[in-house]
Amino acid sequence: MKKNIGNTERIIRIIAGLAILSLAFIGPQSAWAYLGIVPLATGVMGWCPPYAIFGFSTACKSCK
Repeated sequence: MKKNIGNTERIIRIIAGLAILSLAFIGPQSAWAYLGIVPLATGVMGWCPPYAIFGFSTACKSCK
């Protein structure tokens, strides 16, 4: 799997994923908050399946 997410987007995804996931433990405590795992995982891996399918990339050319 080649990286297709740039560093800035990775940081944003990790922060957003952690924020959404935290709602499972504090706040409304909804099971929907576990969807925060998706942006967290894609941010950590640096690879997004829909980006790969559509040939889209925000990663720098030398980072791949």
